[in-house]
Amino acid sequence: MNNSTQSVTFNRKEKGRAAEEAAANYVEQQGWTILERNWSCRSGELDLIAENGETIVIVEVRSRSGLGYGSPAESVDRRKIQKVRQTAEIYLQRVGKIDRRIRFDVIAVMLGRQLNVVSLEHIEDAF
Repeated sequence: MNNSTQSVTFNRKEKGRAAEEAAANYVEQQGWTILERNWSCRSGELDLIAENGETIVIVEVRSRSGLGYGSPAESVDRRKIQKVRQTAEIYLQRVGKIDRRIRFDVIAVMLGRQLNVVSLEHIEDAF
């Protein structure tokens, strides 16, 4: 098979990285300051931690490359919300910002075959 007709498949990590990059670019275009990307501890990982004025925004980035398993936003279930909230609490304690206003947003990214962004949906105060 020659290379021009061969389709390229991307793994989960590459898709996740592309979606997170798109989300980071989006929040920076909104004028937010990114404090952390992929911050992790024992309880989990936070995709993006940003500051929007006085508010710390924890952004959960979800992506899909097809709708066979539902939309990206639909993949944020109760267990995931609980894990993100726990991890955010640990982050805020560690950086001494436990008293700051906090918000949890979801950025849902649909990716095309070449990891191009087909759509990006920002859901403020998602949970």
